[in-house]
Amino acid sequence: MRCHYCDREAAVSAESDGVRVGLCEEHFQERLEELAESEELRELQQRLDVDREG
Repeated sequence: MRCHYCDREAAVSAESDGVRVGLCEEHFQERLEELAESEELRELQQRLDVDREG
């Protein structure tokens, strides 16, 4: 499988509703960094109370 963004070999692939997408290591890292900085992740962390000490 090839990366969705470039022609390199995919290091990771994901599937949703029968659609598979591959990402090379570089693009996978970029997407993870974007997610880590996203407002959606912050909202999810708040909803799940991730920072709460057990």
